[in-house]
Amino acid sequence: MLILKDVQLHYEVHGSEGPPLLMIAGLASDVSSWQSVLPELSKRFRVILVDNRGVGRSKPEDPEISIGLMADDCAALIDHLGYGPVHVLGHSMGGMVAMDLAIRHPQKARSLVLAATGDRVSGRNAMLFSDLADRYDRGGDLADFYRTILYWILSPPFFEDRGMVDEAVDYLLAYPYKQSPRSFRGQVEAITSFRGLDLGRIQCPTLVLAGERDLLFPLEEARDLARRLRGAQIRVLAGAAHSVHEERPAEFVAAVEGFIKGVDR
Repeated sequence: MLILKDVQLHYEVHGSEGPPLLMIAGLASDVSSWQSVLPELSKRFRVILVDNRGVGRSKPEDPEISIGLMADDCAALIDHLGYGPVHVLGHSMGGMVAMDLAIRHPQKARSLVLAATGDRVSGRNAMLFSDLADRYDRGGDLADFYRTILYWILSPPFFEDRGMVDEAVDYLLAYPYKQSPRSFRGQVEAITSFRGLDLGRIQCPTLVLAGERDLLFPLEEARDLARRLRGAQIRVLAGAAHSVHEERPAEFVAAVEGFIKGVDR
């Protein structure tokens, strides 16, 4: 646990060899969200996972939340571990945090992998996330809340197996480290108010990883982001929706490993 002025951050380090790789999760996600790729990535990198403020085992459960504060938390964690500049991988909201970290703490980021993310959210996404926060506030049986999230982050083939869908919803309902409704709304407000990044200030090598079927950050938006980042590479994972690492774990790991090897060569 890293104790800062206003939060206590739960973090984990996996793997003992290889360059350090900080992985920053998205909305309502904590360290458990990386389980599909952690075993393979930890064979190749010293993987640093963190529960962003307001999620998982970080405390308190409802702190002040903004993209900038989460980026500052990550900078403090890098200093705490003493690893120097690290490779930074951010998914969705975590990609926003990663970009802000690279701009305001450039000495901390060796490279960026931006997975299924953007430097702003669309009006549609802002309304969607706000509606989800309203539904979470109402409480009760939250099975429909979790199913709605799954509709937006997983590709159509997943839903052809109703048993698999029910199993995923049951897992989410029983998860012991649920985010509070207040913290969920705090993250939503952090995402929807995030805009105006000067992408030209990102100096480190960058890979944009996009899901071909991502509904939240569509492929054309990912390509536009890559065009606006100096020298950025883009890799499209065929058939994947927003949860690119869940749906295409082997391809995801290969893309991350290949990019970082090229940076460190």
